[in-house]
Amino acid sequence: MSGFYPKNPALGQVIQSDVPGNNPDSAFPVHLEWTALEALAALTTGVHAAVTDNGAQQEITTAITNPGVPRNISATAGGTAGDIKAITVTIVGTNILDEAISEVLPVFTVDTAGTVLGNKAFKTVTKITIPAHDGTAATTAIGWGDKLGLPYMEEEIPCIASFLNSVLEATAATIAASLTAIESNTIDLSSALNATKVDAYLIV
Repeated sequence: MSGFYPKNPALGQVIQSDVPGNNPDSAFPVHLEWTALEALAALTTGVHAAVTDNGAQQEITTAITNPGVPRNISATAGGTAGDIKAITVTIVGTNILDEAISEVLPVFTVDTAGTVLGNKAFKTVTKITIPAHDGTAATTAIGWGDKLGLPYMEEEIPCIASFLNSVLEATAATIAASLTAIESNTIDLSSALNATKVDAYLIV
């Protein structure tokens, strides 16, 4: 992003203080909104329905549904618990800038059905790599979580307030920030998303 319009928070603007020569950095309040259709509830099968183990590593590139907006990705181990192995699913796709990204999701707990959550916000998923489990009665489903991608790369992103369905959240949202990877800049409300609109007021 370059130029002066719309307002560019990365130009190094400063603001005067009451101490001569002491001019702190200037920051800007921003309002971000996700519609009810964009802030759907987390869904363990949202990206891909459960894939049954076949005794070999599987690379899935079809029947993939992308989240409506950049969100973190989940993997859910199911089926016969005794066949579940401590494997790690790898997700390949793009971020909000359409740049190629990938993430190795956390490891499953052996012999235990459950869901693991990634931290990067994926705009699209193009490939899912699922290593073999211990038995062919295990399944792996891919979905999305509650973390929403932010359109900023910052060292810190303070959250002034967040609202779910126009109700102020009593507990502040959790913000992850990164200066180098836009997909690692996310907001996670205290409440679970539930297909109602989300409003966030941040400082950048």
